Amino acid sequence: MKIVVLKGSPHKNGSSNMLAEQFIKGAVEAGHKTIALDAAHMDIHPCLGCGHCGMDGGCVHRDDNTKIRDELLDADMVVFVTPIYYFGMSAQLKMVIDRFYSYTMRLSSKGLKAALITAAWDTDEDVMPYTAEHYKKLCRYMNFDNCGMILGTGCGSPEMTKNTAHMKQAYQLGRSLR
Repeated sequence: MKIVVLKGSPHKNGSSNMLAEQFIKGAVEAGHKTIALDAAHMDIHPCLGCGHCGMDGGCVHRDDNTKIRDELLDADMVVFVTPIYYFGMSAQLKMVIDRFYSYTMRLSSKGLKAALITAAWDTDEDVMPYTAEHYKKLCRYMNFDNCGMILGTGCGSPEMTKNTAHMKQAYQLGRSLR
């Protein structure tokens, strides 16, 4: 299986990316091919809602989102990786998701598998529900098969994250994919 890991953290060595690396390690050990795209550091512009693409055509922007689109259309699975900022995903990852608009029909017809990996400083029970529900709704709308979520609470810094159960959970999620 080809898995595209979309990293949405502005911190290249931050907690959400640490969890993503554990997922990738498990997925590779299970025999899958992975490609990680650091969306937070790519040249991507926000969707203008201009309608030029008609949900299945060319986008007016000429940026790195073309690479993301091409990789996703050639993939079997997408993994969304994000820190939690004010109870939601990062703007960097949300911008990529908004740009799905220009190829919604092609992407939703693939039936991709999907997973969500998050990292938040807080351990409060009300930190993750909004992002988790947003992800689940995205899966339903895009016909993605939700394969799991790593909701990494208490992962405010790499030092904190490495001592959490979420590291092993991310690895096991990657390793368990069929």
